[in-house]
Amino acid sequence: MELGGMLVVKPKECERCLLGRQAARPARNGEERKAARSSTKLYLHLQKGGHGQNLVTEDVTVVEGDVATISCRVKNSDDSVIQLLNPNRQTIYFRDFRPLKDSRFQLVNFSNSELRVSLTNVSVSDEGRYFCQLYTDPPQEIYTTITVLVPPRNLVIDIEKETAVEGEEIELNCTAMASRPATTIRWFKGNKELTGKSEVERWSDMYTVTSQLLLKVGREDDGVPVICLVDHPAVKDLQTQRYLEVMYKPQVRVSQNYPLQGLTREGEPLELTCTAFGKPQPTDMRWLRVDDEMPQHVVVSGSNLLISNLNKTDNGTYRCEASNAVGKSHADYMLFVYDTTATTEPAVHGFTQLPNSAEELDYGDLSDSRAGEDSAIRSVDHAVVGGVVAVVVFAMLCLLIILGRYFARHKGTYFTHEAKGADDAADADTAIINAEGGQNNSEEKKEYFI
Repeated sequence: MELGGMLVVKPKECERCLLGRQAARPARNGEERKAARSSTKLYLHLQKGGHGQNLVTEDVTVVEGDVATISCRVKNSDDSVIQLLNPNRQTIYFRDFRPLKDSRFQLVNFSNSELRVSLTNVSVSDEGRYFCQLYTDPPQEIYTTITVLVPPRNLVIDIEKETAVEGEEIELNCTAMASRPATTIRWFKGNKELTGKSEVERWSDMYTVTSQLLLKVGREDDGVPVICLVDHPAVKDLQTQRYLEVMYKPQVRVSQNYPLQGLTREGEPLELTCTAFGKPQPTDMRWLRVDDEMPQHVVVSGSNLLISNLNKTDNGTYRCEASNAVGKSHADYMLFVYDTTATTEPAVHGFTQLPNSAEELDYGDLSDSRAGEDSAIRSVDHAVVGGVVAVVVFAMLCLLIILGRYFARHKGTYFTHEAKGADDAADADTAIINAEGGQNNSEEKKEYFI
């Protein structure tokens, strides 16, 4: 029967007859349809808020192109009719009959207590509320929401420079296009996570996200992958990467081939080898002597330096320089030639590598000394002994100065007062009489000599 413009089906009424009555119902005019919709909404609202609700369903989240399953279940079945409607309130299934001509909807299970329907090849247009109706007296209704996830179509990294120079700051952009909802982009350099800046653009129901990363590169970054990783509920482990290509100055090292150990003694040979690594590979390498000319008997062959017979005039600093398109670097070897009987060496002997600029200090390119850790320990010992000797010598000098000044202050002529005041006397007798140490005062002043 009809009540207030709404069709009400009693529990045991024939379903086929109901469909026939719906199809045969005469068309209403605009006012009648409006009144019917208002009364229907009011009636359904009252039923959904009432007690004794027997219908149960769950929301569905599905990735675009996958299969969504909608289930309408009855907790306390009394053989009432179950029906499923789409967001436009068109009947998809009435019991086990499908009035809607959309073959993507297929019946999975039908019984007195459940109506389960699958929707294949889900698209964004299928998103919305689907209604489960139970024809009891009064009718009941509940809805389930289908949410469609769309993974990013493309994931692309654009890099400002294909090849960068150490110390430069480069810009990388990662774009994830046409996703739903918007993606979250994360950056990694190797295993270290970096922080980028993201912008989101919306086109209709889709989102495009672009993340920008500013990165200052060094020589240690050459060949390291920069990874753009997407966090999205529709996809797992979606990422793309680009390998950094960084050009840098040469790294120069000097190694001693002979003698392998011990001292560089007079009359013995010395052989040094210079190695340099850079990007691009160094093309120019040369040996020179710092602050002096290279001895004539020194033989330089490519990266090798040979002195066949060492003597004292060979003492000094020998430098190997290497250069490429990025810049120039060098490493120094400090040579000290010992006597043939020498058994110890000073701390200054060995390798050093000094940076060409303050920037190179970051790379730790200083070479180890030839003597290694033992030489460093001996250097500390020599410094301590020298300091102690200097302090002792200084203390002795101070003591000598103090003693000298003391003896100087207590050395001189001893004067008595015997003839004091006799300078103005006319003759010797008068002088004796007028003298303070004369007989007149002899009783008053006495001198004792010890």
